Amino acid sequence: MKDWFIYSFIALLLWGLWGFFPKLAIRYISPRSAFVYECLGSVIVGIFALVLVGFRPEVKMNGMIFAILTGIAGTFGALFFLYAMARGKTSVVVTTSALYPIVTILLAFIILKEPVTFKEGIGILFALMAIVMFSL
Repeated sequence: MKDWFIYSFIALLLWGLWGFFPKLAIRYISPRSAFVYECLGSVIVGIFALVLVGFRPEVKMNGMIFAILTGIAGTFGALFFLYAMARGKTSVVVTTSALYPIVTILLAFIILKEPVTFKEGIGILFALMAIVMFSL
């Protein structure tokens, strides 16, 4: 297996978490406050700087934790995406890593009990087949 695919797959998983954690964060704090904590998570991995824009974020531990996890997952995903881009074909790396919503959908289904229709399930299967086809 080519190393660009491994990096793309790691980016896919991390961006899947990035797409999932905000749903949990906004259960406890506003989207605006969750975004501030998402930026703080990005600072933790050394990629983004947190810039406060004149508002005080809500301080509720559950929302803060999930918002920070959102920033961490998204930033590390971006880092592995860059590694994949440096080693693989752009069209294949972008397409493979852009399938990250599969992770989010599965987490939402398992943890949040959000339903997946038959048609959506078929779409997920096609996306998984696409990952296999792109990696060969």
